Amino acid sequence: MENMKSARKEDSGDVGSDLSEQIKAATKENHVKAENTQLMLSYQKGQITLTQYKVLLCSLYEIYKALEEELDRNASHPAVAPIYFPQELARLESLECDLEHFFGSDWRKKVIVPAATHRYQQRLRQIGKERPELLVAHAYTRYLGDLSGGQVLGKITQKSLGLSGKEGLSFFSFPGVTSPNRFKQLYRSRMNSIELTEAAKAAVLKEAVDAFQCNIEVFDDLQKMLSVTSETRNQPDGAKTTMFPRMMQFTVGVCVALTTIGMAIYTS
Repeated sequence: MENMKSARKEDSGDVGSDLSEQIKAATKENHVKAENTQLMLSYQKGQITLTQYKVLLCSLYEIYKALEEELDRNASHPAVAPIYFPQELARLESLECDLEHFFGSDWRKKVIVPAATHRYQQRLRQIGKERPELLVAHAYTRYLGDLSGGQVLGKITQKSLGLSGKEGLSFFSFPGVTSPNRFKQLYRSRMNSIELTEAAKAAVLKEAVDAFQCNIEVFDDLQKMLSVTSETRNQPDGAKTTMFPRMMQFTVGVCVALTTIGMAIYTS
């Protein structure tokens, strides 16, 4: 857990007027809550399982699909254009490669996610259509998290799952970014240059807090999904037959191997 916490720096001074620093300060409490969800604690301890990783990939795919499609659609918006880096940051293609590796060529038919992921998706679609400037909050918390703690999570995942190569770990790789630290500085600078009214800035800060809450709810829902799946495995045969229809939406949909996570969300 110390390794994960070292992936971000604590500020000791005033927050200042920079949007990036204000977001960091506003989300600090939810940041800690996200770190302490059961799923993320397992990750930080190096106890992530293949089942956990696979269902996490499914949710990340749906979240990034919504986020990146809305960023693409609003690429020329004055609040989005400065932080629009599809070549360097886009995660969708990487997630598709990872899902195909674990689920096979028909992986799209096997991706079913919990309710919290659908709510997250819906929120991204809504603001993309109604208030594109709020996409800044989600892009910041997700992408800079991927470039920070996500790098640590990639190493933990590889070690925990005993993966010898890079297959199944594309999500953690940013071939278009030669220096994560320098790129994060550029990204923050671009974000801080966005011109927002005080009301719009306040809305972005609130949206950043909500973005962390969305992630917390996704992690909690995934853990509940895994817990219910585990309980079903331990039921007597008769009980399993009774519960099977309810479990179809969880186990068959995500194709969890019963015999066997973005946010990286650490914004240093």
